[in-house]
Amino acid sequence: MRHVRVIAVVSICLAAAVLGCSREPAPGEEKAEPVIIVAPKGLVHQFWLTVKAGADAAAEEEGARIVWKGPAKETDVAGQVAILEDMISRRVDAIVMAACDSRALVPTVAKAMEKGIPVVTIDSGVDSELPVSFIATDNIAGAAAAADALAELIGEKGKVGLIPFIPGAATSDMRERGFKEQIAKSPEIELVQTLYSQSDAARGMAVTEDMLTSNPDLAGIFAANEPGAMGCVRALESRGVAGKVKLVAFDAADAEIDALKRGTIQALIVQNPFKMGYLGVKTAMKAMRGEPVEKRIDTGVSVVTMDNFNDPEIQQLLFPLQP
Repeated sequence: MRHVRVIAVVSICLAAAVLGCSREPAPGEEKAEPVIIVAPKGLVHQFWLTVKAGADAAAEEEGARIVWKGPAKETDVAGQVAILEDMISRRVDAIVMAACDSRALVPTVAKAMEKGIPVVTIDSGVDSELPVSFIATDNIAGAAAAADALAELIGEKGKVGLIPFIPGAATSDMRERGFKEQIAKSPEIELVQTLYSQSDAARGMAVTEDMLTSNPDLAGIFAANEPGAMGCVRALESRGVAGKVKLVAFDAADAEIDALKRGTIQALIVQNPFKMGYLGVKTAMKAMRGEPVEKRIDTGVSVVTMDNFNDPEIQQLLFPLQP
């Protein structure tokens, strides 16, 4: 899968053209290739582009067509609902989606399943057993690993801050929970603030500035996703405390990897977004064929530091699209 190139985001016009082919064939006519909507929470972050590359790779193997369409911002819950409602009305063959909100998307999932359109959730699930499968990182375990890494970096004592992203988004809630539960096991570490980035780097920078102002003796921070992490990086570097205030961050965008190399980030909690997209489409195809599928698939998580950065398996995880 490593040889797959990232393909540009499918335009709205192309999506419409593709969906026009999604219909039952006339007698004697061959059925058109299956059409699967892959609906991420957002479009701009590298994480989602890697998800798309995995979905494209699986679609090529399966002879399926991918429509890639999501809201411009991860906070646009209504926008994601509207996109999926439109795709359901156009009778796509399957849905692979990362839910912007775990509750708000449940009625939409129910509508799709009622119409015989299988739904696979990836990365961020919904508060329902309706989807045929949920494919994601164990976010609670990943955040617990982040807490352990941060505790070790600060010598098991001191004040720390937490930057989740969007309250109500399943991944954010689970990472917040996993970190809080694990850091509480260190009696000499005090979690002094929990502030949300809203999946926006500028907001992430602002809340980090607030943390540093309120707690000049802050020892470390856990930023629970890419935009929050990059906002935190900017704040630490502008304040001249990069490296002094330890930073553990989720995801492995190029900018995060660069920050790891220069010492502003000390550890990355790395998911496998390519695998999420790939298995999402593969699982949707199995469901369409009536084959059994796993209800929950854990795509794994790794803690990456400069100590293991050059290990071959870590390089493959960080750079899945390189030949």
